[in-house]
Amino acid sequence: MKAVLFPSFGDADVLQLGDAPVPELRPSDLLVRVHAAGVNRADLTHRKGGYGRADFGDSALMGLEIAGEVIAVGAEAQGYRVGDRVMGVVGGGAYAEIARIDWRMAMPIPAGLDYVHAAAIPEVFVTAHEALLHLGRLTRGGAVLVHAGASGVGSAAIQLARATGATVFATADAAKHDRVVQFGADHVIDYRNEDFAAVIAEKTGKRGVDAVIDFIGAPYFAKNIASLAHGGRLVQVGLLGGGGEVGIRLEDILYRHLQIIGTVMKSRTQAEKHAMTQRFREHWLIRFDTDAGLLPIVDSTFPLSRAADAHRRMESSANVGKIILTIGGED
Repeated sequence: MKAVLFPSFGDADVLQLGDAPVPELRPSDLLVRVHAAGVNRADLTHRKGGYGRADFGDSALMGLEIAGEVIAVGAEAQGYRVGDRVMGVVGGGAYAEIARIDWRMAMPIPAGLDYVHAAAIPEVFVTAHEALLHLGRLTRGGAVLVHAGASGVGSAAIQLARATGATVFATADAAKHDRVVQFGADHVIDYRNEDFAAVIAEKTGKRGVDAVIDFIGAPYFAKNIASLAHGGRLVQVGLLGGGGEVGIRLEDILYRHLQIIGTVMKSRTQAEKHAMTQRFREHWLIRFDTDAGLLPIVDSTFPLSRAADAHRRMESSANVGKIILTIGGED
């Protein structure tokens, strides 16, 4: 089968289309002919050597998110048949014509969605639900600040927060504000030219928000804490702006009843990943089947042979929503 390979770590030019063996079908697997694969920040880290030559459980090949057609079903897999359209998060191997997925990580593709839009759902919406609702415990009438509102997870979190009935604040580049408002944000803050903590204080009468969903890290930490209401939750999803040490007065945590929660899907156990997928599926999957429901946001598509260009697009930070690789045709 054709797959994206990289003989050495480095910039996007190391990605090459080559041949790889078809993955072996294990008892709990579905074997899927991949029609579309999502591009994620973790793929850039993989390409640069951040994970080494790790086998992520399903494959040592790159890619964490697929949409396609089931072509074989393992002896222990339940609820799926050959020919079913499925999407889901895999432990590597998405940048290929055929991938395997644990049946408990798979979800049926809603009838109204094509493979490209289906591939834009699993990683970002499962992550957004986990951060926003399961860990952040956002409820109707609450308020949330979502950073990187034009990103894949950011756009998903805004939609889920809006559907929950919360007031949504989001940060984004000024050029992307109109799109972020379309996702459902009530207030969009220009992170380059505005102090988001000051805006939150002004708009909420100094109350703050119930949850902050952050992908940036250390540069935002102090202002994130300042933006939280009494009993608020900071859910740290990424460290795009850098990690390292941060400072906080313990009195703030103690007397304001704050919680600081970290979450990374990749390092979760398989059982935890299964539970995350199930929570999202039960709560939201049907909402992608309705005209007034949720909408996966696709920024752009690239054939598998142009995976390097897809990575460059992500590295430019110009994208709004998901970047998708299409598999078939010229590949």
